[in-house]
Amino acid sequence: MSDGESGRETGDDELERVPVSCAGEDWCPITTTATLVGKKWHPVILHRLMEGGPAGFNELEGRVDGISSKVLSESLDDLENHALVTREVISEKPVRVRYSLTSLGASLDSVVYAMRDWGTEHLFDPAAETAE
Repeated sequence: MSDGESGRETGDDELERVPVSCAGEDWCPITTTATLVGKKWHPVILHRLMEGGPAGFNELEGRVDGISSKVLSESLDDLENHALVTREVISEKPVRVRYSLTSLGASLDSVVYAMRDWGTEHLFDPAAETAE
């Protein structure tokens, strides 16, 4: 079967793969994954799509507090270029766009949830502590 988003041929039981430039180095899987999800808004966008499902641009912007339209647009383009998110144009008047996770993007759920869980356990608000 052809994988339309990445142009790679994949079988039903074959995992999608992300190309790397550092193959063979033991640190490569860590740095490549960090590059994909390490940008400030990427894991938040992925998390919101994991939790709330597919969304239009404005709906997704509402789910991601504090992000500007420009940064959201650039982040979605980057996530789409890395085959983590798909952009579907819905032919209605007016034309709408819906973003959703690809299977590759959805496979990052354990990484995103581990980031959330670690932060919940280990991070604190210094302003809240000084107010007590």
